[in-house]
Amino acid sequence: MSTKESTDSHTGGFSRPEPTTRGGADYGRFVEAVRELQDHARAANAPDELITEAADLIEKASQLLAPYDTDEWSSPSGRRMDLPNRGNVLQVPADLHVTEDGRIRGVAQFRRYYLGRNGAAHGGAVALLFDSLLGFTAFKLSQGHAQRTAFLHVDYRKIAPVGKQLQVEARIDTIEGRKIFVSGRILDGSDVLAEAHALFVKLKQGQP
Repeated sequence: MSTKESTDSHTGGFSRPEPTTRGGADYGRFVEAVRELQDHARAANAPDELITEAADLIEKASQLLAPYDTDEWSSPSGRRMDLPNRGNVLQVPADLHVTEDGRIRGVAQFRRYYLGRNGAAHGGAVALLFDSLLGFTAFKLSQGHAQRTAFLHVDYRKIAPVGKQLQVEARIDTIEGRKIFVSGRILDGSDVLAEAHALFVKLKQGQP
């Protein structure tokens, strides 16, 4: 299927990602290798000649993958339901579940790649985690899949440390027609590191 055909078939709002096994047994390892590369690229204080060698290898890997670039509906990224975050490299790694009382809880960890300064995750990375967490909450608890973020407000209480497993929790506050109001927190034990509330709006037929 061509990119245009695939895109045209999804113009009536979002379509559910079709599960796939493309990428095989090593796709999870592939995603983890990309994450580790990002971490090392951020942390490395290597000799100049080693940086040159690494750049050559990274360019070679990019050239290896380039002929297989495809549209978002065909790529395994985001469609590997058997993997954390559905195999999506972009998201902050998190493991989420629905609780018995109808909320979302789980754990997340900001890797070295997301470092801001002084051991703290970059504020934009914190917002990225919240957008994923609250979007998942709206989707999972409302049983609706075609929605977009209308606003996201983040209150930063304390630094979110890089490299440490943190707790996350979220809930739907209220649903008003197409509007889904959601809130959540990032915690380190009993310490609240950040809080957020957001509005997600269910898409009408044909909205991109």
